[in-house]
Amino acid sequence: MNGGNGTYSYSKNSSIQREASIIVEALINEVIAEKLDIENISSTSNPIRIADLGCASGTNTIFATQNIIEVVEKLYRSKGFESKIPEFQVLFNDLPTNDFNTLFTSSLPSENNYFVAAVPGSFHGRLFPEASLHIVHCSFGLHWLSKVPEEILNKDSPAWNKGKIYYTSASDEVANAYASQFDRDVDNFLNARAMEMVSGGLMLLLTTAAADGVSRSEMSQAAAVMPVDTMASGAGAGAGAAVVVVLPFGTWT
Repeated sequence: MNGGNGTYSYSKNSSIQREASIIVEALINEVIAEKLDIENISSTSNPIRIADLGCASGTNTIFATQNIIEVVEKLYRSKGFESKIPEFQVLFNDLPTNDFNTLFTSSLPSENNYFVAAVPGSFHGRLFPEASLHIVHCSFGLHWLSKVPEEILNKDSPAWNKGKIYYTSASDEVANAYASQFDRDVDNFLNARAMEMVSGGLMLLLTTAAADGVSRSEMSQAAAVMPVDTMASGAGAGAGAAVVVVLPFGTWT
């Protein structure tokens, strides 16, 4: 991602991601209220740790994490635990090359109600101690691969993509190579988070998706013309839609 606050920076070119977060805000608030096990969390830990994976350097991550904190505080009050509202720590994660300086000097409010830390590294592997996270948030990050599939770069492979960086018009071998890499990456991502999250915690994933049966060419066309307000929250999502996946930990391993 381009750092800084210039014309071509991520912070000036991430409005679609921000709109998607606003659209699903009510859904995220609802699932936090329904799924987060604050009774279990309140009896075992303080502070509540929130990790935003793939935070980049703009204000989107601040918007998302601040909203989560406000919803959790409201949930504590509604359950009669106002005296037990914990402190919060937000852990901003992205690759080591991310512009954390811009995030902390330009995007982060001068006054906030939580502690912060940067955690550089790939979210496809372990980043945090065992059973240390209460809420994980990842918005428009999970589709990034950990690496280009090896067969894509091998000229002797049926999946060689001839130096192209896209696959919408490529062969099935190319598409399958990317899909297999994505499967491995998501598996590694989930296994790492299963180790890092506490029982009763919650993971919120906002990612792009396509319905079964949508061709690669249709995905490309849909991404170009679909208005952001068509984004869905689960079943029925079409080509180019965004999907919210909620994983309550303690029931998922």
